[in-house]
Amino acid sequence: MLNEMQHFPDELYDAEVTELVDILDGPTLFHLEGNEKKPLFISTLLHGNETTGFLAMQRILKKYRDVGLPRSISLFLGNIEAASVNQRHLDSQDDYNRIWPGTRHADSPEKDMMQTVTNIMERRKPFASIDIHNNTGKNPHYACINILNPHGLELASKFSDIAVYFTSPKGVQSLAFSDFCPSLVLECGQSADLSGVDHAASFIDTVLHMDALGKAGHGDLKLYHTIARVTVPVTISMADSEQDPGSDILLNKELEDMNFRQPEVGTLFARKLSDKAGMLTVTSESNEDITDEYLDDSDGDYRIRRPVTLSMFTTNQRAIRQDCVCYFMEELRIG
Repeated sequence: MLNEMQHFPDELYDAEVTELVDILDGPTLFHLEGNEKKPLFISTLLHGNETTGFLAMQRILKKYRDVGLPRSISLFLGNIEAASVNQRHLDSQDDYNRIWPGTRHADSPEKDMMQTVTNIMERRKPFASIDIHNNTGKNPHYACINILNPHGLELASKFSDIAVYFTSPKGVQSLAFSDFCPSLVLECGQSADLSGVDHAASFIDTVLHMDALGKAGHGDLKLYHTIARVTVPVTISMADSEQDPGSDILLNKELEDMNFRQPEVGTLFARKLSDKAGMLTVTSESNEDITDEYLDDSDGDYRIRRPVTLSMFTTNQRAIRQDCVCYFMEELRIG
């Protein structure tokens, strides 16, 4: 499935994200030569409706089109088919950010492709890896890392003053690449917010001019650790309002404004609209069901049982079905 190219075609400099499927034959890995030969790896459009990364790279490549890149770039454009219809992934597809080496997903051509990309880049010994994403819910811009080392912490601190450390879900690009190079995820807010494009492009430009990592420290970086993921079982129907007939549960929309904040214990998480059991599942990083530790439904609704910080909380039903309601986090102290 994978295409490799040694140049960035002229048509791509001004193409809309939805047009990529008409220009490229499929997911494509570009190797673009720069003054520093050790490449910066950048992946984007692993989720087709998360467009900030591609727009930021268009800006970067236009800037250096005539003068040359300060550092070589290997750029992976992922799910361009889903991007053509503004979807995270098509119903017939795997999630492109859950099938990298280390995944628990079944074998597939897409999974083999991600293994191939990983093998190619491991041989090229990247300076660093950056995977660019957007959120569905309302979140600040932040970075994610998978290993707590000076290189990753320094990179994260150059993007934002907040970062998230996580080791689950498995099969994400950053976790696969963290075995052989500093690896970072950029979460750039919602796709429609062009401030995310500005921020991502500025950060990439900064990294292209860096000659070393791990010496500058991480400043006042505030670090969180993802401890749990909240999902809605497929057998449970979600309502958009209390008037929706026949639905099982209604998420508290007010929590969309609480990402990276800590709601008070007892705060409503979701209303029960039927008497079904097990409407929400909270899963630990080791894939254990810990729902009762974090959510209390003794009064008939789901309420937050213990102090926890939210991230990526959304009430978008398609996003929830394809991923989750939110993550629970705790703050980590770093030296």
